Amino acid sequence: MTSPTPAELGYRMPAEWRRHSATWLSWPKDPETWPERVPQVQEIFLQMIAALVPHEVVNLLVDDEETEEAVRDQCNFEGAGNIRFHQLPSVDSWIRDYGPNFLLREVSDKLKFVADSREELVEEVDAKLKFVGHGLAYNDWIFNAWGNKYEALKKDDEIPRQLESILNAPRFAPGIVMEGGSIEVNGAGVVLTTEQCLLNPNRNPQLSRGQIEQYLRDYLSVRKILWLGEGIVGDDTDGHIDDIARFVSPTKIVCAVEDDPADANHEILEDSLRRLRQMTDVNGHPFDIVTLPMPGVVGGTSTDKRNLDRLPASYANFYIANGVVLAPIFGHANDQRALDVLRELFPERRVVGINCEPLVWGMGTIHCVTQQQPEV
Repeated sequence: MTSPTPAELGYRMPAEWRRHSATWLSWPKDPETWPERVPQVQEIFLQMIAALVPHEVVNLLVDDEETEEAVRDQCNFEGAGNIRFHQLPSVDSWIRDYGPNFLLREVSDKLKFVADSREELVEEVDAKLKFVGHGLAYNDWIFNAWGNKYEALKKDDEIPRQLESILNAPRFAPGIVMEGGSIEVNGAGVVLTTEQCLLNPNRNPQLSRGQIEQYLRDYLSVRKILWLGEGIVGDDTDGHIDDIARFVSPTKIVCAVEDDPADANHEILEDSLRRLRQMTDVNGHPFDIVTLPMPGVVGGTSTDKRNLDRLPASYANFYIANGVVLAPIFGHANDQRALDVLRELFPERRVVGINCEPLVWGMGTIHCVTQQQPEV
């Protein structure tokens, strides 16, 4: 007898702009991830926390009591009382990818099963009824460090299981590799993703495209899967969607574009834009597509022996929270253009630009290090 899926129980992944009860972060400290930049990255985290806590709780994972005290001493800003520290060791800070993938079951939702007197249904009904009292749940996907690229980081796969007693919510274990940055939902039955990532043989080589789509339907409760092609140059996640295109409403998508035809990202992002303009929602209606500029080449000579000459810098890696949008900027001429686009898209939220040039040396920025917990 297989366990019921989130979709069968009426759970779904809500859109990021739905009201949060909290944001989850994991305090940065790894010099392998941010060579010679850890203090700068920690300052970026403090800026993010300061922008978030007036609006929602921040759940912050720290390794130990010493780290907690050191961080507390630096949180001299309004709303710092909204920080909840959890002494739970982690290897790195990419909680978007290894952390809980939160789900909600609205009060109006109904369990999708019919019970009758047949004896063989009793076990199934009992299994489903045990979830009735919970509005919040989460998926615990397998995290294999983006296709087995970083062996040490695989230890963070344990974090969702370790959080179960803290969250006191049902934990679903789909049993396949998936990262939070690879999926983007509109809260109205659609998920957006990329072929480069989800169909990569370093993730789930045993699964066909159709089987992966069924997992998305079963565990996110979506009805339509939209596929883009490749991710941006320098992205070691194999094409995460959150550097390319993002839902900003059920009917509107913001898509990164590179204006310079000579730039390696130009044709990749033009392909994404062409595909998005042909896509429709669950009712067959086309989406409203808004373009977002790119920050050009961010990178250069590295001192960490990785010889990185192109980092995955994208303004699309913003994070939507209660009352605020945290937006990465990079000291580029397009910073202001990108902020202007986001401010027009989110008129009821304050858009805060944070210089993420030090952060992106770890191969991701704001959306990659945040994880939203929706309000029940």
